[in-house]
Amino acid sequence: MIKELLRNWHWMRFIRLALGIYIAIEAIQHWDAFTGFIALFFLYQAFANVGCSTGGSCSTGNCSVPQNRSNESSNEVIFEEVK
Repeated sequence: MIKELLRNWHWMRFIRLALGIYIAIEAIQHWDAFTGFIALFFLYQAFANVGCSTGGSCSTGNCSVPQNRSNESSNEVIFEEVK
């Protein structure tokens, strides 16, 4: 589990970690529970390496669309008549 937490750190995880720490300090100083929940949200995102995308596993970088490249460049458009 520790290996998973220390693996694949990139700039976005560092930003989430920094925001989470900053917001947590502000929440403690002002005794604000809502701000504390926001801080926990950012810290969770940083440590679990997840984002707030709605598309499934896009937060881990697995949402790229496969590119089907063909050598044939065709500009032909096929129409179908609808009756």
